[in-house]
Amino acid sequence: MTRLHQVQQFLDTKAKKVDPHYIEVPEKPWRVILRYKENAVDVDYSQGIDIPASNEHSDWDLCFEPPIASSVGFWVGYRGTGFSFSKSLTKNAGRYYSISSTGAKYGFNFRLRRFNTQDASFSSTDRNLDTGVETRSDTTFTMPAPVWIRSVYLNGYYVFNGRRYSQSAAYNQAVIQRRSAGSFLLGATWYQSSFDYSDIKNFAFMIVGHGIYRAKVHQANLGVGYGYNWVPLRGLVFNVMAMPTVGVYNRVKTYRYDFNYDLSPVAPVDDYGDWNKETKRWANGKSYKPIEMADLDNPQFDYWDIESDVDYSMFRLNLDLRLGIAYNWSNYFIGVQGQYNNFHYKNDYGHVNIYDAYARMSFGVRL
Repeated sequence: MTRLHQVQQFLDTKAKKVDPHYIEVPEKPWRVILRYKENAVDVDYSQGIDIPASNEHSDWDLCFEPPIASSVGFWVGYRGTGFSFSKSLTKNAGRYYSISSTGAKYGFNFRLRRFNTQDASFSSTDRNLDTGVETRSDTTFTMPAPVWIRSVYLNGYYVFNGRRYSQSAAYNQAVIQRRSAGSFLLGATWYQSSFDYSDIKNFAFMIVGHGIYRAKVHQANLGVGYGYNWVPLRGLVFNVMAMPTVGVYNRVKTYRYDFNYDLSPVAPVDDYGDWNKETKRWANGKSYKPIEMADLDNPQFDYWDIESDVDYSMFRLNLDLRLGIAYNWSNYFIGVQGQYNNFHYKNDYGHVNIYDAYARMSFGVRL
């Protein structure tokens, strides 16, 4: 109990280093919050490929569209530090975890989500290099096998004007903003994500995508933003915070298959004969047989792992945007919050955009 008391004293001391004319620190430090949350993640994967057989170039975009993850749960904490638990209301929405902590001068939050989806959309622009004629197509479909997506978000920020401006006043109601105020913020973000559609049933997309079946990214971002709390009347606060960030470290690792077929709108002219699995050559000595659509049931269809690729790049521009509204009365409070993050990375094979956002409603009591 002595150690717990020391932690409570430490959190109390940190919380009260504010200007009481602008920020009110509630006497009751414990809070229990009920939450309803919707979380959305979209992954856009775009590439450009040349098709020599028909002298065409194709730019295409494959978008994985998982269901919006709805959940109900609770948050329990002392001052600005606590943990949450939620139960998903959406079938096949995967798992979602979060931890957060806030003080007068700092904020920290962690989010983890892992899920799979077969919902996707595909758009392409095909250009004939001889005539210059372009053909556009768009379609939605179900992937033959699930695509697994995982995202880890770790964010911390420092508030320069922490004595008069509180980021947590609108997001977890650790304190109450009494007067309007703003502040510049310095932020750092670590983001990890991966997508995996390695089930060979998805081979058509792997062939078009240079054989890629899995990609992992590690990204570190630094940014400077600004947040403002507007207090039109006692107990009510509106917050907006925007922070452009620059990716100072980007590592992308891609895993690839190679195949004995090459998708082509032009049927092969030569007699390719039989495929040799040991030499990985057709009877005519060639490695790839052009075909309009390979068939998994074809006994000659073959694929194998090749060496993975690791790419490093710098200075990717991303965005962290947050909006929050909270109202406090007596020992109760309600709030609506939202956050939007955009991360993107690319390598020699393509470009990936990840959109991660949530909206949340909450009701809480101070104890």
